[in-house]
Amino acid sequence: MSLPEPIKFTDGAAYERFMSPWSRSAGTLFLDWLAPHSGLAWVDVGAGNGAFTELLLAKSAPSSVCAIDPSDAQIATARQKISAKQVELSIGDAMALPYDADRFDVAVMALVLFFVPDPRKGASEMVRVTRPGGMVASYTWDIMRGGTPTEPLWEELDAMGKPAARPPSADISRFEALKALWAELGLRDIETRELVVERTFADFDDYWLSMVVSSPAGVLGKLSDTESAELKRRLQARLPASATGEITVHASATAIKGRKAA
Repeated sequence: MSLPEPIKFTDGAAYERFMSPWSRSAGTLFLDWLAPHSGLAWVDVGAGNGAFTELLLAKSAPSSVCAIDPSDAQIATARQKISAKQVELSIGDAMALPYDADRFDVAVMALVLFFVPDPRKGASEMVRVTRPGGMVASYTWDIMRGGTPTEPLWEELDAMGKPAARPPSADISRFEALKALWAELGLRDIETRELVVERTFADFDDYWLSMVVSSPAGVLGKLSDTESAELKRRLQARLPASATGEITVHASATAIKGRKAA
């Protein structure tokens, strides 16, 4: 069995089909749980194509948002969608944020921490740039318990001997690992919550385009025509459709928040 190549987020439009609806659903629950005041300064680390940043603007009335991501293509897509004056979009590394210490009221990573090669360094950078008393929070798909929206695809590819790329730091999605990391970094008032969401696709073709064709793992480019047809057959058999042809898929995320010591 060959090892999968790393996941690369280089197509903002494809990512919009693939993950943005999931991000908005989970992000809404996440922001409701954070219950932040309006008028706060935020940093959105790993902002991707801006799906969570847009949600943050709509729901939390921030005074400013610094949204940063390592992908030029993702930030370019975000710039096409977001024109709010209080948003600064930039390209950069989660493990070396280009911001002064104690700058932000809230630091968040939305579906990102398990993609950071060194989660501790990424989280410590969020703590560094957050002011004393400010909030540091994250949510990731619960990969270790099969909570990611891509679980059906991953399992079928595994069964075919064609494993898909997983996030490099999947273990950090566990509640125990998150709580230990937040505590190690000296955060106070630590709380966790499971976020359960679902997404309904119009039919199997909609699912196939959104979750397979648009996958940043480039699934179809690594399969022969025969293998692609087999994958499609397996997924159709696995995912029951309603009487109208709709397919509903569920996912769950592990969320954590804490306060930087004053």
